[in-house]
Amino acid sequence: TGERKFFGEFLINAQGEDVVAGVRTPQKLDAREGGLQEFLPEAYAQLWKIQEVLEKHYRDMQDIEFTIEKGKLYILQTRHGKRTAAAALKIAVDMAEEGLISQKEALLRVKPQQLDQLLHPCLDPSSPNVVIATGVPASPGAVSGQVVFDSETAQTWVKQWKRAVILVRLETSPEDIQGMALARGVLTARGGMTSHAAVVARGMGLACISGCSQMKVRSKEFHTGTHLVREGDWITLDGSTGEVMLGQVPTLLPTLGEDFRKFMSWVDRTCSLEVRANADTGVDARIARNFGAQGVGLCRTEHMFFDVTRIDAVREMIVAETSEARRLALEKILPMQKSDFQSIFREMEGFPVTIRLLDPPLHEFLPQQLSEVELLASKLEISREELQRKIERLHEFNPMLGHRGCRLGVSYPEIYRTQVRAIFEAACELSQQGVRVQPEIMIPLVGDWRELKFVRDYCDQEASAVFQSYDCKMDYRIGTMIELPRAALTAGEIAEYADFFSFGTNDLTQTTWGLSRDDSGSFLNAYLEAGIYQEDPFASLDRFGVGRLMQIAMEEGRLKKPELKIGLCGEHGGEPASVEYCHDLHLDYVSCSPYRIPIAKLAASQAYLRAQK
Repeated sequence: TGERKFFGEFLINAQGEDVVAGVRTPQKLDAREGGLQEFLPEAYAQLWKIQEVLEKHYRDMQDIEFTIEKGKLYILQTRHGKRTAAAALKIAVDMAEEGLISQKEALLRVKPQQLDQLLHPCLDPSSPNVVIATGVPASPGAVSGQVVFDSETAQTWVKQWKRAVILVRLETSPEDIQGMALARGVLTARGGMTSHAAVVARGMGLACISGCSQMKVRSKEFHTGTHLVREGDWITLDGSTGEVMLGQVPTLLPTLGEDFRKFMSWVDRTCSLEVRANADTGVDARIARNFGAQGVGLCRTEHMFFDVTRIDAVREMIVAETSEARRLALEKILPMQKSDFQSIFREMEGFPVTIRLLDPPLHEFLPQQLSEVELLASKLEISREELQRKIERLHEFNPMLGHRGCRLGVSYPEIYRTQVRAIFEAACELSQQGVRVQPEIMIPLVGDWRELKFVRDYCDQEASAVFQSYDCKMDYRIGTMIELPRAALTAGEIAEYADFFSFGTNDLTQTTWGLSRDDSGSFLNAYLEAGIYQEDPFASLDRFGVGRLMQIAMEEGRLKKPELKIGLCGEHGGEPASVEYCHDLHLDYVSCSPYRIPIAKLAASQAYLRAQK
């Protein structure tokens, strides 16, 4: 537990191996009855003094082995004792307050990854379990639930029948957002640490295992070679280890007490790198602020579109044949977006909120199943065949490198104009209510300065029009996401039209390595096991390739604009080694999922403290 307490076990008339092997049940050292003090009071008193001396000398909790022969105490060995995350935190705080170590030492003794254990439920180690498969530990936490295989079933089972569910998919897509939001955990057969399922689950604080290739998913069941699991069966996920277990395994809830708050207050006093949150809703933003986020580094507006009350208007906009028809559909979307932005601005009052304009290709919002296509055609009052043709027209062979990001803003300026209007109307209305708002607009997938200038010009026009109609003025920034190698290599030209850069390292890693984050999980392990890759480039930032592009972009960008604000908003923003690299590069901030903020903040603090040596 980490309590300041002398704890141990012993056996009379025995050897150390008898205790370690577990062939006999030992007695408690400090028990009132049957304790060592009762049998050998002098040796116990001597042992008590020695353990105090050793702890003070080594300035850490000690694991001491001893023996007593014919009344004489012998110390056999002492070493730093192993400890859980909760114990590590408590020991560090207590020792700092006792003056045994400094606050700086206390901060350096707790590993950032250990904090993950404190923020999520974990399996009860005393409970047996049956592991049936192992995948990528994409989002920590341990949960049990009944298996469902589609988002609609998840919503029905949770809303109508109040069941605990785990969503099992071959892979998730944006259409699964509503089901994921209600599920306790997510399990996918494909994907890696930065697949759609992993990224969204981490943002929601859900346990997630992705890339579970041992699992073969069929319509309403999956099998792992030795076990068959059907819809409604109970399974347990351990998102920290990637293990899938049969049945319900008991879990232990996390507790964040005074020690955690005190420790994080020390962290806040030793950071030069800001930590913001990737947050798409007011709820996300509130969780992030409670963990100490210093703003929103990435708000993905597309995640706001999949609510059942909005998706039809979005689809109507996509299939519209004219700009006028598209604007009419967008007018339905505008108040919804404005409401979303207001909730995030309120939660992040006084802090910057970076909102990324629509990024994914439009086909992701359209239905794929025939029944859904027919239903949408009926709502839009067009034939199924006509709608099917429109859907086929939007199909792309490689949509990641296709018609998405700022390319949408060039083809359909009305989409970005509507989003910008919603952002600034939300900001003006709150500002007039006395709420301090700092809006930042991020234009994604820029590869050429002309793209940024084209989109920025009409975004500035839209902002001016809103300010004029509200008789309101405020500072705002418009910047871009550096996620293409060409953007990094021509950053000097791009910086002329950008108020900030934000490295989107998920896509920058994909486009630099030529790897798909959703598909590479099937062969990445072979590369790691062969020693070809030292780290999964999607889990830990590649310093020599992606990092070199970041350096070039920073040097060129700040040469053009010395005060250019530069951050990182990919999933690497919550990985300790990547955060340390961002500190070394002198980035202004990193942004990560809400539940990874304490981890990123501690990593940033430790990077700062090490640099002071």
